[in-house]
Amino acid sequence: MFIGITGPSCSGKHTVAKYLVEHHNFTLLALETNTAHTHQPIRQHARVFPTLKQMQRFVTERWRENYVTCDIDGRGLWLLKKRPFFLLAAVEAPIFMRYERCVARDEARGERPLTLDEFVRKDDLALFNKESNTPLYTLMSLSDVAITNTFKDPCAFFASLDKLELTNFERLRPSWDTYFMHLSDLAARRSNCMKRRVGCILVKDSRVIATGYNGTPRGLRNCNEGGCDRCNQGAPCGTGLDRCLCMHAEENALLEAGRGRVDFSNGVVLYCNTCPCLGCAIKIVQQGVKEVVYSKSYGMDEMTSKVFQEAKVKMRQHSPPSMRLEMQVDITELDEAIVGSLGWDRQEAERRDSLPDVS
Repeated sequence: MFIGITGPSCSGKHTVAKYLVEHHNFTLLALETNTAHTHQPIRQHARVFPTLKQMQRFVTERWRENYVTCDIDGRGLWLLKKRPFFLLAAVEAPIFMRYERCVARDEARGERPLTLDEFVRKDDLALFNKESNTPLYTLMSLSDVAITNTFKDPCAFFASLDKLELTNFERLRPSWDTYFMHLSDLAARRSNCMKRRVGCILVKDSRVIATGYNGTPRGLRNCNEGGCDRCNQGAPCGTGLDRCLCMHAEENALLEAGRGRVDFSNGVVLYCNTCPCLGCAIKIVQQGVKEVVYSKSYGMDEMTSKVFQEAKVKMRQHSPPSMRLEMQVDITELDEAIVGSLGWDRQEAERRDSLPDVS
Protein backbone atom coordinates (compact mmCIF):
# COMPACT_ATOMS: atom_id res chain seq x y z
CA MET A 1 0.00 0.00 0.00
CA PHE A 2 1.20 3.50 -0.86
CA ILE A 3 -0.56 6.35 0.95
CA GLY A 4 -0.20 9.96 -0.20
CA ILE A 5 -1.18 12.62 2.34
CA THR A 6 -2.33 16.12 1.43
CA GLY A 7 -3.94 18.99 3.28
CA PRO A 8 -3.53 22.63 4.26
CA SER A 9 -0.67 23.93 6.37
CA CYS A 10 -0.39 22.63 9.94
CA SER A 11 -3.33 20.27 9.53
CA GLY A 12 -1.29 17.28 10.73
CA LYS A 13 -0.05 15.61 7.55
CA HIS A 14 3.26 14.53 9.03
CA THR A 15 1.52 13.45 12.24
CA VAL A 16 -0.52 11.00 10.15
CA ALA A 17 2.68 9.87 8.43
CA LYS A 18 4.30 9.36 11.85
CA TYR A 19 1.31 7.26 12.92
CA LEU A 20 1.66 5.03 9.85
CA VAL A 21 5.42 4.67 10.34
CA GLU A 22 5.25 3.90 14.08
CA HIS A 23 2.02 1.89 14.24
CA HIS A 24 1.87 0.13 10.87
CA ASN A 25 5.53 -0.13 9.80
CA PHE A 26 5.23 2.19 6.80
CA THR A 27 8.33 3.76 5.26
CA LEU A 28 8.30 7.51 4.62
CA LEU A 29 9.26 8.65 1.12
CA ALA A 30 10.13 12.24 0.17
CA LEU A 31 11.20 14.37 -2.76
CA GLU A 32 14.52 16.17 -2.56
CA THR A 33 12.99 19.12 -4.42
CA ASN A 34 10.51 19.74 -1.60
CA THR A 35 12.44 21.77 0.97
CA ALA A 36 9.38 23.20 2.71
CA HIS A 37 9.09 20.31 5.18
CA THR A 38 12.75 19.63 6.00
CA HIS A 39 12.14 20.83 9.58
CA GLN A 40 9.88 17.82 10.24
CA PRO A 41 11.84 15.35 12.45
CA ILE A 42 10.25 12.34 10.73
CA ARG A 43 11.77 13.38 7.40
CA GLN A 44 15.28 12.75 8.74
CA HIS A 45 14.62 9.03 8.23
CA ALA A 46 12.80 9.33 4.89
CA ARG A 47 13.96 7.72 1.69
CA VAL A 48 14.50 10.61 -0.75
CA PHE A 49 13.96 10.64 -4.52
CA PRO A 50 14.88 13.24 -7.17
CA THR A 51 11.49 12.98 -8.93
CA LEU A 52 7.99 11.67 -8.27
CA LYS A 53 8.31 9.32 -11.24
CA GLN A 54 11.34 7.66 -9.66
CA MET A 55 9.45 7.37 -6.39
CA GLN A 56 6.52 5.76 -8.18
CA ARG A 57 8.79 3.30 -9.98
CA PHE A 58 10.45 2.34 -6.68
CA VAL A 59 7.09 1.63 -5.00
CA THR A 60 5.70 -0.21 -8.04
CA GLU A 61 8.57 -2.68 -7.87
CA ARG A 62 7.83 -3.20 -4.14
CA TRP A 63 4.07 -2.84 -4.15
CA ARG A 64 3.54 -5.45 -1.43
CA GLU A 65 5.36 -3.22 1.06
CA ASN A 66 3.90 -0.15 2.79
CA TYR A 67 4.95 3.42 1.98
CA VAL A 68 3.71 6.92 2.75
CA THR A 69 4.56 10.38 1.42
CA CYS A 70 3.46 13.94 2.16
CA ASP A 71 4.95 15.29 -1.08
CA ILE A 72 1.78 15.25 -3.19
CA ASP A 73 0.63 17.97 -5.55
CA GLY A 74 -1.77 18.22 -8.44
CA ARG A 75 0.85 17.96 -11.15
CA GLY A 76 1.89 14.46 -10.16
CA LEU A 77 -1.30 13.09 -8.65
CA TRP A 78 -2.49 11.06 -11.64
CA LEU A 79 0.90 9.47 -12.01
CA LEU A 80 0.09 7.79 -8.68
CA LYS A 81 -3.71 7.60 -8.84
CA LYS A 82 -3.66 5.15 -11.74
CA ARG A 83 -1.81 2.59 -9.62
CA PRO A 84 -4.06 0.07 -7.81
CA PHE A 85 -1.98 0.24 -4.63
CA PHE A 86 -2.24 4.05 -4.14
CA LEU A 87 -4.56 5.79 -1.66
CA LEU A 88 -4.88 9.58 -1.30
CA ALA A 89 -5.75 10.88 2.18
CA ALA A 90 -6.70 14.50 2.90
CA VAL A 91 -6.13 15.93 6.39
CA GLU A 92 -8.12 18.94 7.56
CA ALA A 93 -8.32 20.93 10.80
CA PRO A 94 -10.02 24.16 11.98
CA ILE A 95 -8.15 27.17 10.64
CA PHE A 96 -7.56 28.81 14.03
CA MET A 97 -6.23 25.57 15.46
CA ARG A 98 -3.88 25.34 12.50
CA TYR A 99 -2.78 28.93 13.08
CA GLU A 100 -2.01 28.18 16.74
CA ARG A 101 0.09 25.19 15.67
CA CYS A 102 1.93 27.38 13.17
CA VAL A 103 2.71 30.02 15.80
CA ALA A 104 3.91 27.41 18.31
CA ARG A 105 6.14 25.80 15.70
CA ASP A 106 7.69 29.08 14.52
CA GLU A 107 8.32 30.28 18.06
CA ALA A 108 9.99 26.98 18.94
CA ARG A 109 12.30 27.48 15.96
CA GLY A 110 13.04 31.09 16.92
CA GLU A 111 11.29 32.51 13.87
CA ARG A 112 8.80 35.35 13.59
CA PRO A 113 5.30 33.86 13.45
CA LEU A 114 2.91 35.03 10.78
CA THR A 115 0.07 37.23 11.91
CA LEU A 116 -3.38 35.68 11.70
CA ASP A 117 -4.14 37.88 8.68
CA GLU A 118 -0.97 36.73 6.89
CA PHE A 119 -1.67 33.10 7.71
CA VAL A 120 -5.27 33.20 6.44
CA ARG A 121 -4.37 35.02 3.23
CA LYS A 122 -1.52 32.63 2.45
CA ASP A 123 -3.74 29.70 3.34
CA ASP A 124 -6.46 30.90 0.96
CA LEU A 125 -3.89 31.38 -1.76
CA ALA A 126 -2.59 27.84 -1.38
CA LEU A 127 -6.10 26.38 -1.32
CA PHE A 128 -7.66 28.18 -4.25
CA ASN A 129 -5.12 29.96 -6.45
CA LYS A 130 -3.48 28.17 -9.35
CA GLU A 131 -0.56 30.61 -9.17
CA SER A 132 0.65 28.63 -6.16
CA ASN A 133 2.06 25.20 -7.00
CA THR A 134 -0.96 23.25 -5.77
CA PRO A 135 -4.64 24.21 -5.75
CA LEU A 136 -5.22 22.27 -2.55
CA TYR A 137 -9.00 22.59 -2.47
CA THR A 138 -9.34 20.68 -5.75
CA LEU A 139 -6.67 18.19 -4.76
CA MET A 140 -8.37 17.44 -1.43
CA SER A 141 -11.73 16.96 -3.13
CA LEU A 142 -10.19 14.05 -5.05
CA SER A 143 -9.00 12.24 -1.94
CA ASP A 144 -10.08 8.68 -1.16
CA VAL A 145 -10.18 9.27 2.60
CA ALA A 146 -10.91 12.44 4.59
CA ILE A 147 -9.26 12.83 8.01
CA THR A 148 -10.33 15.50 10.50
CA ASN A 149 -7.68 16.49 13.02
CA THR A 150 -9.26 18.50 15.84
CA PHE A 151 -7.02 16.97 18.50
CA LYS A 152 -4.41 18.63 20.68
CA ASP A 153 -3.24 15.30 22.07
CA PRO A 154 -1.43 13.09 19.50
CA CYS A 155 -2.49 9.93 21.35
CA ALA A 156 -6.16 10.86 20.96
CA PHE A 157 -5.56 11.59 17.27
CA PHE A 158 -3.86 8.21 16.83
CA ALA A 159 -6.81 6.51 18.49
CA SER A 160 -9.18 8.17 16.01
CA LEU A 161 -6.96 6.97 13.15
CA ASP A 162 -7.21 3.44 14.51
CA LYS A 163 -11.02 3.64 14.23
CA LEU A 164 -10.78 5.04 10.72
CA GLU A 165 -8.95 1.87 9.57
CA LEU A 166 -6.83 3.87 7.16
CA THR A 167 -4.85 0.77 6.16
CA ASN A 168 -7.92 -1.36 5.42
CA PHE A 169 -7.05 -3.08 2.14
CA GLU A 170 -10.67 -2.81 1.02
CA ARG A 171 -10.01 0.88 0.42
CA LEU A 172 -7.78 -0.23 -2.45
CA ARG A 173 -9.57 -3.31 -3.76
CA PRO A 174 -13.04 -3.98 -2.37
CA SER A 175 -14.20 -7.45 -1.34
CA TRP A 176 -17.19 -8.91 -3.17
CA ASP A 177 -19.51 -7.73 -0.38
CA THR A 178 -18.14 -4.20 -0.56
CA TYR A 179 -18.16 -4.20 -4.35
CA PHE A 180 -21.82 -5.22 -4.61
CA MET A 181 -22.86 -2.88 -1.79
CA HIS A 182 -21.28 0.03 -3.62
CA LEU A 183 -23.15 -1.04 -6.75
CA SER A 184 -26.40 -0.93 -4.77
CA ASP A 185 -25.47 2.60 -3.65
CA LEU A 186 -24.87 3.51 -7.28
CA ALA A 187 -28.24 2.05 -8.29
CA ALA A 188 -29.86 4.12 -5.54
CA ARG A 189 -28.69 7.28 -7.32
CA ARG A 190 -31.34 6.51 -9.96
CA SER A 191 -34.11 6.61 -7.34
CA ASN A 192 -36.86 9.19 -7.80
CA CYS A 193 -38.65 8.49 -4.50
CA MET A 194 -39.05 11.57 -2.29
CA LYS A 195 -38.66 9.55 0.93
CA ARG A 196 -35.26 7.88 0.55
CA ARG A 197 -32.81 6.53 -2.00
CA VAL A 198 -32.65 2.74 -2.05
CA GLY A 199 -30.75 0.51 -4.45
CA CYS A 200 -30.71 -3.27 -4.79
CA ILE A 201 -28.48 -5.78 -6.60
CA LEU A 202 -29.24 -9.47 -7.19
CA VAL A 203 -26.11 -11.59 -7.50
CA LYS A 204 -25.50 -15.22 -8.44
CA ASP A 205 -22.01 -16.76 -8.51
CA SER A 206 -20.47 -13.29 -8.08
CA ARG A 207 -22.28 -11.98 -11.16
CA VAL A 208 -24.96 -9.30 -11.21
CA ILE A 209 -28.21 -10.71 -12.59
CA ALA A 210 -30.56 -7.79 -11.83
CA THR A 211 -30.63 -4.29 -10.37
CA GLY A 212 -33.39 -2.15 -8.94
CA TYR A 213 -34.09 1.20 -7.34
CA ASN A 214 -37.21 2.69 -5.78
CA GLY A 215 -39.65 5.02 -7.48
CA THR A 216 -42.96 5.13 -9.34
CA PRO A 217 -43.66 2.46 -12.01
CA ARG A 218 -42.91 3.05 -15.69
CA GLY A 219 -45.49 5.19 -17.42
CA LEU A 220 -46.31 7.15 -14.27
CA ARG A 221 -44.96 10.54 -13.32
CA ASN A 222 -41.80 10.32 -11.19
CA CYS A 223 -42.27 10.61 -7.45
CA ASN A 224 -39.91 13.59 -7.28
CA GLU A 225 -42.11 15.32 -9.86
CA GLY A 226 -45.24 14.88 -7.76
CA GLY A 227 -46.16 11.38 -8.95
CA CYS A 228 -46.82 9.92 -5.46
CA ASP A 229 -48.98 12.01 -3.10
CA ARG A 230 -48.08 9.90 -0.08
CA CYS A 231 -44.31 10.48 -0.42
CA ASN A 232 -44.68 14.13 -1.38
CA GLN A 233 -46.81 14.80 1.70
CA GLY A 234 -43.97 13.53 3.91
CA ALA A 235 -45.82 10.59 5.49
CA PRO A 236 -43.92 9.11 8.48
CA CYS A 237 -41.95 5.89 7.98
CA GLY A 238 -44.22 2.84 7.73
CA THR A 239 -47.49 4.82 7.44
CA GLY A 240 -49.83 5.34 4.50
CA LEU A 241 -48.20 2.56 2.52
CA ASP A 242 -51.57 1.61 1.00
CA ARG A 243 -51.50 5.00 -0.78
CA CYS A 244 -47.88 4.77 -1.93
CA LEU A 245 -47.32 4.41 -5.68
CA CYS A 246 -43.56 3.82 -5.42
CA MET A 247 -42.09 0.43 -6.20
CA HIS A 248 -39.33 -0.62 -3.80
CA ALA A 249 -35.82 -1.33 -5.05
CA GLU A 250 -36.03 -4.97 -4.01
CA GLU A 251 -39.33 -5.41 -5.87
CA ASN A 252 -37.90 -3.95 -9.05
CA ALA A 253 -34.81 -6.17 -8.88
CA LEU A 254 -36.91 -9.32 -8.28
CA LEU A 255 -39.23 -8.43 -11.16
CA GLU A 256 -36.30 -7.80 -13.47
CA ALA A 257 -34.73 -11.16 -12.60
CA GLY A 258 -37.98 -13.10 -13.03
CA ARG A 259 -38.54 -16.47 -11.39
CA GLY A 260 -38.46 -18.40 -14.64
CA ARG A 261 -35.26 -16.82 -15.95
CA VAL A 262 -33.07 -17.29 -12.85
CA ASP A 263 -32.65 -20.36 -10.64
CA PHE A 264 -33.14 -18.98 -7.12
CA SER A 265 -32.72 -22.34 -5.42
CA ASN A 266 -28.99 -21.90 -4.88
CA GLY A 267 -26.40 -19.14 -4.70
CA VAL A 268 -28.53 -16.00 -5.18
CA VAL A 269 -27.65 -13.12 -2.83
CA LEU A 270 -29.63 -9.89 -2.55
CA TYR A 271 -27.61 -6.76 -1.71
CA CYS A 272 -29.52 -3.68 -0.61
CA ASN A 273 -28.14 -0.43 0.77
CA THR A 274 -31.10 -0.34 3.20
CA CYS A 275 -32.59 -3.22 5.20
CA PRO A 276 -35.69 -4.56 3.36
CA CYS A 277 -39.09 -3.63 4.76
CA LEU A 278 -41.55 -6.30 5.86
CA GLY A 279 -43.42 -6.28 2.53
CA CYS A 280 -40.23 -6.76 0.55
CA ALA A 281 -39.01 -9.43 2.96
CA ILE A 282 -42.12 -11.53 2.19
CA LYS A 283 -41.52 -11.20 -1.56
CA ILE A 284 -37.82 -12.07 -1.14
CA VAL A 285 -38.76 -15.25 0.73
CA GLN A 286 -41.39 -16.19 -1.87
CA GLN A 287 -38.94 -15.71 -4.73
CA GLY A 288 -36.49 -18.11 -3.08
CA VAL A 289 -33.56 -15.83 -2.27
CA LYS A 290 -31.49 -17.49 0.47
CA GLU A 291 -29.20 -14.64 1.60
CA VAL A 292 -29.73 -10.89 2.15
CA VAL A 293 -26.95 -8.39 2.82
CA TYR A 294 -27.79 -4.80 3.78
CA SER A 295 -25.88 -1.70 4.84
CA LYS A 296 -28.19 0.79 6.60
CA SER A 297 -30.92 -0.02 9.08
CA TYR A 298 -34.63 0.66 8.55
CA GLY A 299 -37.60 1.00 10.90
CA MET A 300 -38.80 -2.59 10.38
CA ASP A 301 -35.52 -4.45 10.88
CA GLU A 302 -36.80 -6.59 13.76
CA MET A 303 -39.92 -7.81 11.92
CA THR A 304 -37.93 -8.42 8.75
CA SER A 305 -35.38 -10.42 10.73
CA LYS A 306 -38.10 -12.65 12.21
CA VAL A 307 -39.52 -13.40 8.76
CA PHE A 308 -36.09 -14.28 7.36
CA GLN A 309 -35.22 -16.38 10.39
CA GLU A 310 -38.38 -18.46 10.07
CA ALA A 311 -37.89 -18.86 6.32
CA LYS A 312 -34.22 -19.79 6.85
CA VAL A 313 -32.95 -16.83 4.83
CA LYS A 314 -29.51 -15.72 5.96
CA MET A 315 -29.44 -12.00 6.82
CA ARG A 316 -26.36 -9.95 7.66
CA GLN A 317 -25.22 -6.35 7.74
CA HIS A 318 -22.18 -5.10 5.83
CA SER A 319 -21.17 -1.44 6.03
CA PRO A 320 -18.15 -0.95 3.76
CA PRO A 321 -15.52 1.75 4.21
CA SER A 322 -16.34 4.93 2.32
CA MET A 323 -15.09 5.08 -1.23
CA ARG A 324 -15.12 7.94 -3.68
CA LEU A 325 -15.65 7.38 -7.38
CA GLU A 326 -14.12 10.18 -9.42
CA MET A 327 -13.43 11.15 -12.99
CA GLN A 328 -9.91 12.08 -13.93
CA VAL A 329 -9.59 15.84 -14.30
CA ASP A 330 -6.69 18.14 -14.98
CA ILE A 331 -6.46 19.77 -11.58
CA THR A 332 -3.71 22.10 -12.70
CA GLU A 333 -6.27 23.94 -14.83
CA LEU A 334 -8.15 25.88 -12.14
CA ASP A 335 -10.41 28.63 -13.43
CA GLU A 336 -8.68 32.00 -13.21
CA ALA A 337 -11.98 33.57 -12.22
CA ILE A 338 -11.48 32.28 -8.70
CA VAL A 339 -8.51 34.60 -8.25
CA GLY A 340 -10.70 37.60 -8.96
CA SER A 341 -13.56 36.31 -6.81
CA LEU A 342 -11.21 36.25 -3.82
CA GLY A 343 -10.20 39.84 -4.43
CA TRP A 344 -6.68 39.14 -5.72
CA ASP A 345 -4.98 40.53 -8.78
CA ARG A 346 -1.99 38.75 -10.30
CA GLN A 347 0.63 40.95 -8.57
CA GLU A 348 -1.13 40.49 -5.24
CA ALA A 349 -1.15 36.73 -5.80
CA GLU A 350 2.59 36.77 -6.43
CA ARG A 351 3.15 38.84 -3.28
CA ARG A 352 1.09 36.42 -1.17
CA ASP A 353 2.95 33.48 -2.64
CA SER A 354 6.26 35.01 -1.57
CA LEU A 355 5.29 35.02 2.12
CA PRO A 356 7.16 32.51 4.35
CA ASP A 357 5.97 28.96 3.81
CA VAL A 358 3.76 27.50 6.58
CA SER A 359 3.15 24.04 5.13
